[in-house]
Amino acid sequence: MSRDEQLKERWAQTVAFFQERFSDGEQMDIDAILFMIGVQELGQLHRKFQKDEKYQLMHIAICRVLEPYGYYEFSHFDDDKWPHYIVKENLPPLKAGEQSLLMKEAIVQYMIDAEVIN
Repeated sequence: MSRDEQLKERWAQTVAFFQERFSDGEQMDIDAILFMIGVQELGQLHRKFQKDEKYQLMHIAICRVLEPYGYYEFSHFDDDKWPHYIVKENLPPLKAGEQSLLMKEAIVQYMIDAEVIN
């Protein structure tokens, strides 16, 4: 199986995992999945979030999934137990499709590392 086919299959498994648990039958896109990863990383699963907190949760998820790639490093938890990351290396300039591919790869690897998919 080629690398592209494997990523496509694993991405489908990832989307299915999140849709089965967190969707009312609606398709979940990368942003929705990042939001759910952010909630998981924060560990405050059963609360409502304000609009600005939702953006912060997505940022947490982006930092977390790109951390193994060397772009971010966990720094600390603040007084409210929110994780903070520092930029270790700036992301290279990417076209929209390349950015989407990088995020899908990073999310899939996060799911593999968490032993949710194989």
